[in-house]
Amino acid sequence: MPNIKPVSDLRNYGEVLRDVAIGSPVFLTKNGHGCYAVVDIEEYKVYEKSVAWQSLKTELDEGRKSGDENGWIPADAVRKKFEEKYNGKD
Repeated sequence: MPNIKPVSDLRNYGEVLRDVAIGSPVFLTKNGHGCYAVVDIEEYKVYEKSVAWQSLKTELDEGRKSGDENGWIPADAVRKKFEEKYNGKD
């Protein structure tokens, strides 16, 4: 069961934080509507990694689709482009 509290309970934030645990965030409401979530830092780190992985996967999928539709660039050409870019020739 979700742990939901009004944001006004933050006046006694120690009580609110005591209820936060991995897999058990505290949801704070304002005027009866969800507004904030307080999560354990370890759970937040897992969330950040998940978001970063999803973003990377999306970019990789788009790259693969582009290569399939528009043709692939040879590895030597990609290497040369990066060498030029990072050696200041571009």
